[in-house]
Amino acid sequence: MRLPVMPPVKPMLAKAVARIPPDMLYEAKWDGFRAIVFRDGAEVELGSRTGKTLTRYFPELVAALAARLPERCVLDGEIVVARGGRLDFDALSERIHPADSRVRMLAETVPASFVAFDLLALGEADLTGRPQRERRALLAEVLAGVDAPVHLAPATEDRETAEGWFERFEGAGLDGIVAKPPGLAYRQNERAMFKIKHERTADCVVAGFRYHKSGPVVGSLLLGLYDAGGALQHVGVCAAFPMKRRAELVEELAPLRMAAGDGFAGHPWAAWAEESAHESARLPGAPSRWTGRKDLSWVPLRPERVCEVAYDHMEGTADGGRFRHTARWRRWRPDRAPESCTYTQLEQPVRYDLAEVLGTG
Repeated sequence: MRLPVMPPVKPMLAKAVARIPPDMLYEAKWDGFRAIVFRDGAEVELGSRTGKTLTRYFPELVAALAARLPERCVLDGEIVVARGGRLDFDALSERIHPADSRVRMLAETVPASFVAFDLLALGEADLTGRPQRERRALLAEVLAGVDAPVHLAPATEDRETAEGWFERFEGAGLDGIVAKPPGLAYRQNERAMFKIKHERTADCVVAGFRYHKSGPVVGSLLLGLYDAGGALQHVGVCAAFPMKRRAELVEELAPLRMAAGDGFAGHPWAAWAEESAHESARLPGAPSRWTGRKDLSWVPLRPERVCEVAYDHMEGTADGGRFRHTARWRRWRPDRAPESCTYTQLEQPVRYDLAEVLGTG
């Protein structure tokens, strides 16, 4: 492979802001795997955000990209999986599997798509130094009429349209808006763009914690919500505390630690170490789709304290989902009973068909 922009490429990133800024090029924020696509004739390579290859995990995309892209090009975009008219990150994550037979089976039964939103090279031309608006225009030109599973990401320079997307597209599984300065060159691994994401709050049960890698202080709190059947489901973690606060939390949570001799007996997530238990409930310590290992390092707490956290995106069912990203700590809620922390408190986005977002509906 010989291209004017060669792998590995670390993609340009975005920094979070509270509001949609004016005078930008606006796109939806996709919830998938960021990927740089390199095509040189028959050769196609999918590079991840970390620089590692994703090629072996998406054989159906390799074939589709080879058939639909210009002969020699480099594109930036997102690999996504859609089910039921919305993005499904859990289904996408299942593709990172060591067994080639399973990867190929999923490629047939739950195929992925590629949504392109930037053009870094075309033919012999390195486009990374050209303005964002010019790169976008060229991308729209080379992908004019492209069909699934390759898509051109919708874009607009109208802020009011972007605000409408921000409200509607969440119902299709997208999680915000990306705003790009029109004159921006492509700056690898720099937070040169802006992202605007939804932020909501929820009151959650604190049912355990993990130690921080630096020592015996709290690394993250394990959060739970009760489902309609009264079972406490693990919905994610709250982290990113200052070091002083991490040490304080160890003392605050000490009275809730379960007796050493009891282990996990009596805890709502006592079955977490049994792989089969994860099939019917959300529990901490599930086998990682990336490493295949269990995380054994968490400390059980009696589920008696409630905290308020901020979150941006919920994935999964309305009564059994989880936070897509790490939640942010807000405060303790001593006025809330743990049993009152249910899924019913969560705001549910209005459903919106992903086909409408991509213009294929």
